[in-house]
Amino acid sequence: NRKAWSETIVGNYYSTRFPDAWEAAEAIVPQIPEMERQTLSFVHAFLKSTYPDVVKEAALFNLATLRSQTVFRLPSGHLMGWEGVMDRFGSCAGSCTHVWNYEVATPFLFGELAKTMRDVEFNYATKENGLMNFRASLPLSEAEKGNSAAADGQMGCVMKIYRDWQLSGDDEFLQKNWGQVKKVLAYAWTDKGWDGNQDGVMEGSQHNTMDVNYFGPNPQMGFWYMGALKAAEKMALAMKDKTFAKKCNTLFRQGSTWMDANLFNGEYYEHKITDPETFEYLDMRNPDVKVPPFQLGKGCLVDQLVGQYMAHICGLGYLGDKEHICTTVGSIMKYNYVKDFSRHFNNMRSYVMGDESGLLMASWPKGRLEVPFPYFAEV
Repeated sequence: NRKAWSETIVGNYYSTRFPDAWEAAEAIVPQIPEMERQTLSFVHAFLKSTYPDVVKEAALFNLATLRSQTVFRLPSGHLMGWEGVMDRFGSCAGSCTHVWNYEVATPFLFGELAKTMRDVEFNYATKENGLMNFRASLPLSEAEKGNSAAADGQMGCVMKIYRDWQLSGDDEFLQKNWGQVKKVLAYAWTDKGWDGNQDGVMEGSQHNTMDVNYFGPNPQMGFWYMGALKAAEKMALAMKDKTFAKKCNTLFRQGSTWMDANLFNGEYYEHKITDPETFEYLDMRNPDVKVPPFQLGKGCLVDQLVGQYMAHICGLGYLGDKEHICTTVGSIMKYNYVKDFSRHFNNMRSYVMGDESGLLMASWPKGRLEVPFPYFAEV
């Protein structure tokens, strides 16, 4: 009787395997000792690894989410996910693409389930023009209805399908989805879209995981885009689509070079804000300039290298100048790390409290905007 975020019952995959709880128990209870043995074997092997204890703890704690009500399977077998769960209901519907960009356990541990998520994104939630709804409605027949695309989510999905193809070695999986992959990436080139002039730089209105739209080039969307271009080039070559591969390579080289030359400020990558209507760069030295609300500007963003992080996972190498990227990692720790949050004001969501330490979403060592994006958690 699961409805999830649908107005109608969508059901559960397990109900297709067992007619009732009794038969489920009869089938599964005898398997519990072997399941437990395999689980402990995995955990013990992981704990014997040479990673620092804090890394192992974080990884294992997060794996527990996969057996919570955060995720569920439809009768079709598709894995769906909330952004999280509260006591009695889910939080933020739709297997949100830019949120699930951060999750990398499923493809490595349960690759076939990860591929069902790519199927939802590319074959159910994507419209004919390549717009991928970043929240897939249910039932799946309704998934493409809507016009809500997220620049980071959509570019991340191109990288994720490349990753899942690499992990599975399933060429049929890539061949089946290649037409949709091209369509999804090419949506970035829509006139007056994210990269409407096709110069490798996202200047257009970019909705993203901060629940706002950034106007103008910025590292968060920029590196997701660079990663998507690089992944698409690799897939195009495998599909013998040399023309598309060449275009992706050209845009990647142009965009990567431009970001290093124009967004890197010597310490980290920043955001060049444009006018939402004209796409012209705003003169930030002009005290009368009208800056759109909820932008990043000169802020040092904790997420500015997330696309680079995924590129390393995918084996795609550096998306920008290696020295710049390494310097940026150091700057994030320098400017965003807070050892003790006891006296630190947070204007919205609190994930760190008291004398705990952590990273701010953004800091502004070079001057803060009057109205920055809402989750900045800065004084």
